[in-house]
Amino acid sequence: MVHQTYIADVLVVGGGTGGTAAAIQAARRGAKTILVSEFPWLGGMLTSAGVSVPDGNELEAFQTGLWGAFLQELRQRQPGGLDNSWVSFFSYDPRIGAEIFADWVQELPNLHWISGQVPLEVFRQGDLITGVRFADFAVTAKIILDGTELGDLLALAEIPYRWGWELQSEWGEPSAPATFNSLTQKYPVQAPTYVVIMQDFGEAVAPEIPSAPNYNPSQFTGAWDGYGAETFLNYGRLPSGLFMINWPICGNDYGEGVGRLIESDVSRGEFIQESRWHSQNFAHFIQKQLGRRYGLAEKVFPHASTAFALHPYYRESRRLVGLTTVREQDILPIASGRVAPIFNHAIALQPFEAIAVGNYANDHHYPGVQFPLQPKSIRWGGRWTGTPFTIPYSCLIPAATDGFLVCEKNISVSHIANGATRLQPVVMGIGQAAGMAAAICVELNCQPRDLPIRKLQTALLEDNRSKALIIPLFNLPPNHSDWRHWQLYYLDNPQAYPVSGDCPDSTFDKALIPESNCFKGIFYRLEQQEYRFTVTAPATYQGQSWQLVTLRSHIDEQLRAYPHEQLVTLWGRYNHSGNWLLVEHLNEG
Repeated sequence: MVHQTYIADVLVVGGGTGGTAAAIQAARRGAKTILVSEFPWLGGMLTSAGVSVPDGNELEAFQTGLWGAFLQELRQRQPGGLDNSWVSFFSYDPRIGAEIFADWVQELPNLHWISGQVPLEVFRQGDLITGVRFADFAVTAKIILDGTELGDLLALAEIPYRWGWELQSEWGEPSAPATFNSLTQKYPVQAPTYVVIMQDFGEAVAPEIPSAPNYNPSQFTGAWDGYGAETFLNYGRLPSGLFMINWPICGNDYGEGVGRLIESDVSRGEFIQESRWHSQNFAHFIQKQLGRRYGLAEKVFPHASTAFALHPYYRESRRLVGLTTVREQDILPIASGRVAPIFNHAIALQPFEAIAVGNYANDHHYPGVQFPLQPKSIRWGGRWTGTPFTIPYSCLIPAATDGFLVCEKNISVSHIANGATRLQPVVMGIGQAAGMAAAICVELNCQPRDLPIRKLQTALLEDNRSKALIIPLFNLPPNHSDWRHWQLYYLDNPQAYPVSGDCPDSTFDKALIPESNCFKGIFYRLEQQEYRFTVTAPATYQGQSWQLVTLRSHIDEQLRAYPHEQLVTLWGRYNHSGNWLLVEHLNEG
């Protein structure tokens, strides 16, 4: 029975990465916003799912919008910094991430957050979505956003969606299969992972981790072969002796009967329980192999099993059938280029409509299967990163339904391309754009499909709190004086977008990062975009050899030009887990 009906301008259902960003941005724009989440933490993948070692959008020029603001907050709040793991440049205690989102919500009087609720019914009038019913209340709103982890509103509202693979004949995607096969049948979507946080108890003996049902150590045999135990643990190392266990090789990815996630509440619960048991068994295996020094972390997540995330890390959900679908071709590099094309196949004659940027390599997870994908990685800054690509606004809009937007992994995207669009930073950007679009639709009293795209883009570029990138340019960080000029220039002249991803303006902000340290040593060029550094000072590190990497474009330029076997003075941050120096400043003299 519905005891109360709330009325809002914007309703966001789901407090994941995209939903949280959408609600915050809509409220900051001035819309009366209600956010309803299932879990007591906001942030989804970044917090409640335990993936506090996020991938993608790591380059300085791509740290914009709410994603950039989140990183800035983490740098200020996380004791010891973010250079802890080797899989990412940012690793943090998930409790701190959850605090940041809660604080951002708390400061907005026009944002009402209700937790512990899931949607039960969607109200509609013809093709217009008007509200959502929960257990003991309902919300009606002008614009409703699906920010759920698995696209649950799409199903409840009977909005057409995709689940599973598309064949190569559908869109001509080079990595798509020609026919359905045993892989597409067994794993209709990528495998989720139930993240568990382990802890180094040092000299103390950790409590024994019991095995869960169906323990089979052979499932995990060889998990860190080729890496070594220390490197395996350092993959997701967090501050304070914690380790994020989210390991794809004979690890805790789990995809047995993954289709159960959308069959019924009961079958979903069964899958979630099994995936949690699978992670418990992996943690048990780790302790058995590496010793009682390592155990389950204590008091991390806000429920009884404090070492286990609040829900699985879902890599894929139901995917909207939208006005435009992002395909593999839209995320792959232009021929002889370092960037993807910046306008989508279906809208080439319309105004360019990018609203978010991603750059992660296309990465698919199917336990025990190596699935080949068209490469979209490039060498940049002394390391591998991903080809930047854009997300078009029209992939957030249902083909035939009004009053509704998606803002999570549930955008209109192919199964293949989802491997790159699903990452935390790009989903956060999608959420920010969706929240901004919803608020502007309320202001203009228009439907999302009728929103002037340039008005949305300008609002994102000019947001007074967290201006967001639209055109990916390697050499133009958001604090550059001409940042807005070049963003608008390429929006107006997409044919002029350089295949290099570098705009003509080559002046940089070379300010020193406050937490950088000074190192002296010898620079070695091993090959193109691979650099080593042998330390001569300070004495603590003398004789050590480190990889040199950078996230800053002007440092990338300097490293590419620096003479082999020359003395050099560097400022940066050393990462023990990755054995690299993250270079922030380079003395060329």
